[in-house]
Amino acid sequence: MQGYGSCSRKIILNLKLKMNSFCNFSEEVFKKYWPIILIFCIWFIFSSPYFINNKIPFASSYQVNFFSPWSAYPQFAGPVKNNAMPDVIGQIYPWKHFTIQTFKAGQISLWNPYSFSGTPHLANYQSAVFSPFNLLFFLLPFVDAWSIAILLQPLLAGIFMYLLMKTLSVNKIGALISSIAFMFCGFITTWMAYGTLGYAVLFLPLMLYAVEMFFKTNNRKFLFILSISIPLSFFSGHFQISLYVFSTLIAYIVYKYFSTKNKRSVLTVLLYTFFGLLISLVQILPSIELYSQTLRSSIFQKGEVIPWGYLSTLISPDFLGNPVTRNDWFGHYAEWNAYIGLIPLTLAFYAFTSKKDTRTFFFLFIGILAILLAFQTPILDLLIASRIPVLSTSAASRIIVLFSFSFAVLSGFGFEFFVEDVEKKKFKKIILWLGGFIIIFIILWFIVLFKLILPLDKIIIAKRNLILPTTLFSFFILSISFLFIEKKFKFNRNVKQTIYFFIVILIAFDLLRFASKWQTFDSKNLAFIDVPVSKEFKKISGYERIIGNYGAEVAVYYGLPSIEGYDATYIKRYGDFVASFNNKKVEDFDRSIISFSRNGINTSKAINLLGVKYLIYKFSDGRNSWTFPFWEYPKQFVLIYKDQAFEVYKNNEAFPRAFLVNNYEVIPDQNKIIKTLFSQGFNMREKIILEKDPGVVKSKNNPAKLEITKYSPNEIIIKTEVKNDSLLFLSDSYYDGWKAYQDGKEIPIYRANYAFRAVSVNAGSHVIEFSYDPLSLKIGLLLAIIGFGGLLALFVPKR
Repeated sequence: MQGYGSCSRKIILNLKLKMNSFCNFSEEVFKKYWPIILIFCIWFIFSSPYFINNKIPFASSYQVNFFSPWSAYPQFAGPVKNNAMPDVIGQIYPWKHFTIQTFKAGQISLWNPYSFSGTPHLANYQSAVFSPFNLLFFLLPFVDAWSIAILLQPLLAGIFMYLLMKTLSVNKIGALISSIAFMFCGFITTWMAYGTLGYAVLFLPLMLYAVEMFFKTNNRKFLFILSISIPLSFFSGHFQISLYVFSTLIAYIVYKYFSTKNKRSVLTVLLYTFFGLLISLVQILPSIELYSQTLRSSIFQKGEVIPWGYLSTLISPDFLGNPVTRNDWFGHYAEWNAYIGLIPLTLAFYAFTSKKDTRTFFFLFIGILAILLAFQTPILDLLIASRIPVLSTSAASRIIVLFSFSFAVLSGFGFEFFVEDVEKKKFKKIILWLGGFIIIFIILWFIVLFKLILPLDKIIIAKRNLILPTTLFSFFILSISFLFIEKKFKFNRNVKQTIYFFIVILIAFDLLRFASKWQTFDSKNLAFIDVPVSKEFKKISGYERIIGNYGAEVAVYYGLPSIEGYDATYIKRYGDFVASFNNKKVEDFDRSIISFSRNGINTSKAINLLGVKYLIYKFSDGRNSWTFPFWEYPKQFVLIYKDQAFEVYKNNEAFPRAFLVNNYEVIPDQNKIIKTLFSQGFNMREKIILEKDPGVVKSKNNPAKLEITKYSPNEIIIKTEVKNDSLLFLSDSYYDGWKAYQDGKEIPIYRANYAFRAVSVNAGSHVIEFSYDPLSLKIGLLLAIIGFGGLLALFVPKR
């Protein structure tokens, strides 16, 4: 028994030693990583509706209340939190669904056959086909993968910013303040639900972190991080933002050259930046090819320019209202939002008024430049006049993200300088700094109390939304005031740290409230929920085209090929064709939307030519101008489905999607093509118009058979059997990346009927294959391989 007791004591003693060792280890980990843990906790609080309440960061209530077909069913009627993000439902979500479904079918989604009678998909930058976060959709159900992908953005932004700030030798609390300010800044918050723009910018701090660490350590692993983070941004789905990010990276490398004079390190960093850019070209080159063929590439105009009066929202983000509370009355909240938190903004100002530091000057320069290019200034006018592709044709306001990023960095510097000045008891300087912001608040309150500048009926909005910022600022001043009386109360270091931590809590509260107010978390079950007519969609999906009053949320998501679409990067030539439905001449369409005239003089002929076989009619549309008047063609359109909200009609006169003809005209003039095509005596079913002579002998009485045996996004296979040489017409958009083969031998594709495809087919039985294989993608892939090769050189041991 004595031996047993001795053994027990040894076991207990060992357990105590292990517990003590574990506690000591945990304490060390917490002391070292507590800011990262706090970033995670703040992020989890924001994301808790998903993790705890099973709600998703997707506006499903908005979808079922405002988007067809769901809005036609009364059981979904209910309140909607945020109705300011229609493009998530009408573009990004269905595009992502199409991308993933195509991957799962064994193809890369290069081409989208469901919009604009066919359009490039990968080259449409916002599709983000190469984003590595697409892997989530192979591990989780789609709606959960979408939710995680959306919610990861602020978490990654916060962590990457923290790494950067620590590398810049900022203390933990200062780095934490910068992280919180960036992860929930106005730009990332208002664009978070899209899952594209946020990802494009959040890799910027990681890039700068890698540059800084390489200069400090000369460790090659940071070159790898730098090179990989560049394509991670460019693959995220928004070229304009990635271009801003890349430009900032180059500017930072130039800054490092002048501040360090280390030519060798600068050249090495530039080389691996180049490798990262090469990897990105697999996405960039196809997108440039598409962009050059869009209407948007030729429109150089100022858009989304922020007025100077909007600067008030840097202090109070809802001073001019908020779409969520339906009281926004001035401006574009999502496009113009640059909020980084009231306290981080004040600390950022302290940074560049307190200490001469080249790092401060660099980030100040980037922030001011962003303001000068986002607001109405001569510099913005010069940019537009310079006619630089993308930069001179896109929303000017989006460069404001660089202001948010730079001033978030400056807030960390400012806090560190503030702490130093507290230790040096430079209280007069601190009072002057706070006094400047007190004056700003006095001016804002003077405006709302005396009803100046703002419209009288909007004063109450500004007044209500100024109360919380004023309260926060008051607590901030109160917490600082305790530091002023340190001498009297003899505060120790722990008390000071508690005050600083309280400031962090104020910042976290402010930005969590701001982000949570904007971001919708809705019922998971409502997202693209099945309704009676959607079951019919699944029956008629395929390659036959359908028209109705809906967008990509139906066409792309359910696989219903449409002749319409909504996206800035549609093929201009196709847009010109659809514009001709309403007349007989070529003219530009809207820069982002193709919606044909329902009552155009050429509409009935055109929809037959394009193979529109089905029409979806919503009862609530009545016989309004936005509804195609199928009732005027009772023999042509036959009812095949009906429920309490919808009818589906079949068009008996729709042409086959592909058909053979033996007659054609060669007309190189664009206007003449349209005029001839829709002329009274032109038989579209038996004759087509080409712009080059195919050398096919015209003939009559030519029996022909045709069968589409495969129709997938990137490949179409058609079996033909004809007595004489003929022309095969396919009513899919003409685009250079398509190639055609007859029995495996490449044959030319001719532009037919202004915007579509035709190939010559020899007499006899043949297999015709259309394959989308763009040269721009091949070149981009080759250059990406070279870029990866350069990265692999990092792992070759040095001799």
